[in-house]
Amino acid sequence: MTRAAVIGAGTMGNGIAHVFAQHGWSVALIDTVPAALEKATATIRSNLDRQVKKGTLAADAPAEVLGRITTATALDAAAGAELVVEAASENPAVKFGLFEQLDRVAAPAAILATNTSSISITEIAARTRRPGQVIGMHFMNPVPVMQLVEVIRGHATTDATTRTVMDTATALGKTPVEVNDYPGFVSNRVLMPMINEAIFCVFEGVARPDAIDTVMKLGMAHPMGPLALADFIGLDVCLAILEVLHRGLGDDKYRACPLLRKMVAAGDLGRKSGRGFYDYRETK
Repeated sequence: MTRAAVIGAGTMGNGIAHVFAQHGWSVALIDTVPAALEKATATIRSNLDRQVKKGTLAADAPAEVLGRITTATALDAAAGAELVVEAASENPAVKFGLFEQLDRVAAPAAILATNTSSISITEIAARTRRPGQVIGMHFMNPVPVMQLVEVIRGHATTDATTRTVMDTATALGKTPVEVNDYPGFVSNRVLMPMINEAIFCVFEGVARPDAIDTVMKLGMAHPMGPLALADFIGLDVCLAILEVLHRGLGDDKYRACPLLRKMVAAGDLGRKSGRGFYDYRETK
């Protein structure tokens, strides 16, 4: 396979397009907002230049990589892809609608993958006539840097589809890990309760955010504290994933902290809004 389509040009989508194109794939990067496509192209160019400066990429490589990426605002641009990776917003209705459309547009043999961090692959696949060819391909942020790809099998995902996606992830220089389709998969089922508990520590006055993060960095060897990580992910995304976990598993240990709900309601979403548990407005 050498032709991919990436749906959504946000933080994850542009990173996924970057990695595929860097490894020789032709990529159609699709987003309904032209400005998002322009921003994504600029981000990819900047990240490629950073790789050149670090010595991990040849000086003439950025032009070649960017030359493999075409942008489009209509899903029809996915028609020629052998592998489609959906990286739209973490909203079930959005993803269900996209997969219904992609099933009509994409070639019959194409694999339809989703970069969802928590939504059921089985439910997404049920919106298509090819559930055996639907799979989760959960990249980590920032995509060009992070090694892990969580490969999530839905109820109907075939062995052949899984094997192809595992092999593809390896060929992209990533380490794929196969998991089954349960709420939050492995990464967020383990991570989000930790982040939520750190937020409860702030909420209950146990310690300040910087103190909590320092304990986890120096005491547990985490490269980033849970509250700084929550700001990086986006507090709205953290809340959405916790709600999927709470609803899907029915256990109150996944109940989102009231402080998290309040901060999201106030628009304090972390780095992307300029303020979360830390203030980023001076560095933004």
